[in-house]
Amino acid sequence: MTYQTIRVETDARGVATLTLARPEKRNAMSAQMIAELTQAAQSLGADATVRVVILAAEGDSFCAGGDLVWMQAQMAADGVTRAAEARKLAMMLAALNSLPKPLIGRVQGQAYGGGIGMMSVCDVAIGVEGARFGLTETRLGLIPATIGPYVVARMGAAKARRVFASARLFDADEALRLDLLARVVPAAALDDAVEAEVTPYLSCAPGAVAEAKALIRALSPMPDAGQIEASIAALVTRWESPEAAEGITAFFAKGKPGWAK
Repeated sequence: MTYQTIRVETDARGVATLTLARPEKRNAMSAQMIAELTQAAQSLGADATVRVVILAAEGDSFCAGGDLVWMQAQMAADGVTRAAEARKLAMMLAALNSLPKPLIGRVQGQAYGGGIGMMSVCDVAIGVEGARFGLTETRLGLIPATIGPYVVARMGAAKARRVFASARLFDADEALRLDLLARVVPAAALDDAVEAEVTPYLSCAPGAVAEAKALIRALSPMPDAGQIEASIAALVTRWESPEAAEGITAFFAKGKPGWAK
């Protein structure tokens, strides 16, 4: 299958690498990327030859979050369209979160907003020294809504409260303490660290791995349908807010919204 914003390559062992491929946009998630990621997750999940999936990215950034042009379009759309687009984003995250294959994050650079959500749906994420992270939505008058269930499930509420609403940037060591990353390594050691996570699964029964992942979701306070629906509604409401309109407008005008000091 041919994609425009992502790449999928599978080696002879059955290790698939799903790569975000919009480096010129810092791998920000557009409507097309959201659709392609959903399709890729479904395809990889159904492919019996795939044993493990690595989530990677091209360029210096892992994922800058939601594409601001896409967000701007949602704010100008009618309510039905806004809800439909918010649902597409939520379902993409749900598809990756419920992938019946191990999902290993190869975080080679910065991740903001939705990029933190992408890290949170991985079973394990390895990051590089020097990378920066942040849930930056509130600077724009937005909130980390559809990613919220997964971010809170990964960090826990107490840790999420440290960074969820402040838009504060933090480094890889803090991301490790927040449980977003499992390990932090020098850039030159990233591929070896990812391979160390991949290799054990190749000795495991694929069906048992899939059922073990499903059992974790059943036994843990993982995001449920109600939480996902609430996150969609929260995002739509926030897109319609005067603060969001002001924040996005100020961003494109390279200015500051009224609340910024």
